[in-house]
Amino acid sequence: MRLDPFEPIPSSLPGAVWLEIIRRPTSTAFAAAFAPDVVLEGGVLLQPVVGPTEVRRVFEATKSLYDAIGFTLEETVAARTYLHWEGRFEGRPVSGLTVLTRTATGLIGSIALYHRPLAQVVGFASELSRRLRTT
Repeated sequence: MRLDPFEPIPSSLPGAVWLEIIRRPTSTAFAAAFAPDVVLEGGVLLQPVVGPTEVRRVFEATKSLYDAIGFTLEETVAARTYLHWEGRFEGRPVSGLTVLTRTATGLIGSIALYHRPLAQVVGFASELSRRLRTT
């Protein structure tokens, strides 16, 4: 699913809060959700990404990579939110899990991304790396 950036996200949808953060129009508004030293890690990244500016850069690059993506389940346990998702990349199914860990003050302190299957991970990682080099 491609979300219209101007269309409100129903709060009942899994991942609604995360989607609202990802869609924030300015770097300042985006950064307000994160600890200054937020870390983004994932199998599609060559190395951890640190700081709200770099995290935003990665998510801006990934937005156009998916043919479709949607969250299917959201669970919060203590300071962690688990977002299960399904989508399509280059016409083939891909799915995974996003884990958001909040600090004591409620800001997002870490993000972990898990993708599957392996063939999609390799292709996605390659294209993401290419796009990050050119931005």
